[in-house]
Amino acid sequence: MNEDATPWTATVLTLFPEMFPGPLEHSLAGRALKNGDLAIETVDIRSFAGDKHRTVDDTPFGGGPGMVMRADVAAAALDSVQAEEQGATGATGARPAIYLSPRGRLLTQERVGELATSKGVVLLCGRYEGLDERVLETRGIEEISLGDYVLSGGEPAALALIDACVRLLPGVVGDDATLEEESFERGLLEYPHYTRPQTWAGRKVPEILLSGHHDNIRAWRREMAEKTTRERRPDLWQAYLRRHGRDQE
Repeated sequence: MNEDATPWTATVLTLFPEMFPGPLEHSLAGRALKNGDLAIETVDIRSFAGDKHRTVDDTPFGGGPGMVMRADVAAAALDSVQAEEQGATGATGARPAIYLSPRGRLLTQERVGELATSKGVVLLCGRYEGLDERVLETRGIEEISLGDYVLSGGEPAALALIDACVRLLPGVVGDDATLEEESFERGLLEYPHYTRPQTWAGRKVPEILLSGHHDNIRAWRREMAEKTTRERRPDLWQAYLRRHGRDQE
């Protein structure tokens, strides 16, 4: 990393700051941390509670099970981060604030790419039954979901989002061609891969991959990517067809 460059920075607001960097200390993300391409900061939401018990949640108005994260505490934590950031860089340098929630828009590779080209992200991790809606309404927070399932909190989702972004930072993955061939980069799932041994469990590597004819290999891989996407993710397949002006198949 250039000594004058600023690392892509993820600031995580959480009740469990000890969960970070966690698995991000290893592999590509770990190397990015060591090289200064990535910075991970944590903010303990409990430190913004106003009572001696450091209370961050309360019962929901209208009744119902569980507890809800308090608006005043969560907003104070978020405001502290954004005020510090604006003081250092000005409003134009603000990173997007994101709340990890199953109610949010599905995280896509396209959005990951956009976030990776920004200066970083501010991630708010919910717990309990969720966050008081007024924080989302008044702070312009983007809600993002990893999928149609529920986690115990936003922290695992934050780890996944950071990892996905870090892989796209310049120089983190050695061969840029690797990124171009991955699932979702061209609207398709990735083609199947093979390595040694050439025959295993009675199954042989497809002959075309041993042919040395690179154009034929590229065509086969494209065919396999399309076939896999069509069979496993018809939603992606239809979007791919529309994007390329092809008739529905």
